[in-house]
Amino acid sequence: MENSKKLRCPLGVPGGILAALIGLVGIVMNVITFNLVGLITSIGLLLVALPFIRVTMMVHSANDRLDEIEKKLGQK
Repeated sequence: MENSKKLRCPLGVPGGILAALIGLVGIVMNVITFNLVGLITSIGLLLVALPFIRVTMMVHSANDRLDEIEKKLGQK
């Protein structure tokens, strides 16, 4: 029986990128229409999405490193 890779938050990075893009589009659209409330909301979404992407990527790379260490320790 083959060992399959663990499923790690499959929508974390694409979801964060999508949220960042929505925030950027919202900023542009709200600047054009002079909508201050929508602009503040879009800036807030962008400020939440960008760190979310970075943290998710760091978690993925850390889990990959831990998997490699576990494989090395398990072989000996």
